Amino acid sequence: MIRTGLYTRGLLVTLLAAVWLAADSVGGQQWKPAAGPLLTRWAKEVDPRNVHSEYPRPQMVRSQWLCLNGLWQLGEAKAGEPPPVGKNLPGQILVPFPIESALSGVMAQADRVWYRRTFDVPQQWRGQRVLLHFQAVDWEANVWVNGKHLGSHRGGYDAFSFDITDALRDGGPQELIVGVFDPSSDGGQPRGKQVKNPSGIWYTSSTGIWQSVWLEPVPAVRIAELILVPDVDGACLRVTVKAVGATENHTVQLVARDGGDMYRAFGGVGAEIKLPLPKDKLKLWSPANPFLYDLSVTLKQGDVTIDQVESYFGMRKIDLAKDDRGFVRMRLNGEFLFQIGPLDQGFWPDGLYTAPTDAALRADVQITRDLGFNMTRKHVKIEPLRWYYWCDKLGLLVWQDMPSGNNKTPADRAQFEVELRRMVEGLRNHPSIIMWVVFNEGWGQHDTERYCELVKKWDPTRLVNNASGWTDKKVGDVIDIHSYPGPAAPPPEPNRASVLGEFGGLGLPIEGHTWSKKTWGYRGTGSSQELTARYLALLRRVYELKESHGLCAAVYTQITDVETECNGLLTYDRAVIKVDLRKVFDANQGRLPQRKILVPTSQAKGLSWRYTFQQPGADWYKPGFDDSGWREGPGGFGTQGTPGAVVRTQWNTSDIWLRREFDMPDAKSPDLILLVHHDEEAEIYINGVLVAKTQGYTTDYEELPLGPEARQAIRLGGKNLVAVHCRQTKGGQYIDVGVAELVAPEQ
Repeated sequence: MIRTGLYTRGLLVTLLAAVWLAADSVGGQQWKPAAGPLLTRWAKEVDPRNVHSEYPRPQMVRSQWLCLNGLWQLGEAKAGEPPPVGKNLPGQILVPFPIESALSGVMAQADRVWYRRTFDVPQQWRGQRVLLHFQAVDWEANVWVNGKHLGSHRGGYDAFSFDITDALRDGGPQELIVGVFDPSSDGGQPRGKQVKNPSGIWYTSSTGIWQSVWLEPVPAVRIAELILVPDVDGACLRVTVKAVGATENHTVQLVARDGGDMYRAFGGVGAEIKLPLPKDKLKLWSPANPFLYDLSVTLKQGDVTIDQVESYFGMRKIDLAKDDRGFVRMRLNGEFLFQIGPLDQGFWPDGLYTAPTDAALRADVQITRDLGFNMTRKHVKIEPLRWYYWCDKLGLLVWQDMPSGNNKTPADRAQFEVELRRMVEGLRNHPSIIMWVVFNEGWGQHDTERYCELVKKWDPTRLVNNASGWTDKKVGDVIDIHSYPGPAAPPPEPNRASVLGEFGGLGLPIEGHTWSKKTWGYRGTGSSQELTARYLALLRRVYELKESHGLCAAVYTQITDVETECNGLLTYDRAVIKVDLRKVFDANQGRLPQRKILVPTSQAKGLSWRYTFQQPGADWYKPGFDDSGWREGPGGFGTQGTPGAVVRTQWNTSDIWLRREFDMPDAKSPDLILLVHHDEEAEIYINGVLVAKTQGYTTDYEELPLGPEARQAIRLGGKNLVAVHCRQTKGGQYIDVGVAELVAPEQ
């Protein structure tokens, strides 16, 4: 049965429930989004008569096609039952939005459903073969046209097609039925972060058709696939054209265009053809200059054109090499480029796996660039081809994750390998993709070494990440760790590049723009100003690790909020940029204020503090309080083994109170910060004024901005008092404090 309501899961209802509209509304175009928790600004642009109507395969374009997106009939299905040929279904759905999404008009959950619609084949297509394309259906699809079963497909992320010519009637409407089965989190198939009962880092599932469905007329002998391999060193594009029905009498003509210049090559079907590009005019693709060549591919028999498609390509090379300090670096076009980007989950509050419009897809890529990122990690999800087109067009490097699955049974593992290969072969022509990530954090991890060899065999031109975080098997091109909030860097290795696959997770819910009242983040912040300041502090350390530890890349969690997870730089509805865009842009570009120590911590040298483990008097934090009865000892204070701590005085009770006088030199910058390493909560006072309260714990020194009240409390060029109370409840414990200023970099 179909279960409705994102927050009343398990409630069984019939198809006569209020979420279903009458079947005749399909013809009348009656549709509206379901009452979901949150919509994006693009939701109002969704029109059933013109939904995701852009050509869905931008690197192999033909001039004629027919979009089948729009309103379809929908009904529940049972295992083993025959397709509802010739029968109206009681519900409707807006394709290509998954049934759990608000934009589908349904917002219900089901394991098995029937889709049904009719279509007319344009008269001018007569005499040609007709292909039916599905860009993605999650997870198993069976397809019938006019009652003829065309076949089935398993895999939630890759495109598939059927030649429906022989199933078509001579005239009148043609009937299309799709039966879908998606076990979601009950199954072992690749599914990424989809679950039936979302919470925390696991999100709402996306069942059924979630990318475009379309028709295309083609000749009987036709181009079936392009393999485009940029060869920067050889100054050429290596092209393989696969075709259906071709013989030795068929040839391929390639024409590349760079503005007014044209470059040609000829060759055989199925053979690699080198399309030369003059070295002195070669335009390399990069985030700074994402230049794309246009490409025409023509299949010919003698002088007769049999088939033709339009495409594009970018010339770029990604490899590893040691720098003059011996660090292994990831290079783009022969030069080290530090890669900084966000974790991108690819979820939408109104469309779930499916963006509301193509403009929304583009906007996600554009804001990533506007924030100063040059890379993004597409996290355990594969996007529509048009998303990669926008990355190609706008110059965004992509680390592409394989969607994770449980992979517990031999059948599950076999399916994982099938879908892994489809991902690589389906996306390999996009210049923006520079690395394949096989596993994330050990989720379903198995046969890691073998998979890395396979991926390198399938695509030797890109880097391979064996596992982002947790379980590194010492193979692949990078060693990748996760650190929250971090940052951190893995130890340098002689043959692999060091990368930080996830860090950050600074949370800030924005009222009116959350999926639910209950939200969370890895580390909470109280305002946009604090979020920005803490982000800059993290990035300052990231760029230090680039120099000190050979760090090559860092991935910040994350670009947008997702459901209850509010650690995005943008809200889930993309309506609010939570940080100062200009400051974050500069930070991501490495233009960061430099930290100048005014009052040192005890990290390098123990500084003397007065301290007590007993509850002091009420005015313990104020100047003039008599602390002569307190003990005296060097910082920091804590227990040995606390991560990142330099313990010089043991503190193993629940609470500690600290006082210390210091001379504050004149500060040139108005941006003053505390340097605090705390485990756990701490209250920090300067001259009797509460200037900071911390929660949780850190594993390194964290920067906390000092507000106007703190600035006014500090006596520059004179004596000051810092007083600290720290409380510990479990695990390690540590406290140490210093003061610094942030000095703007020289322009």
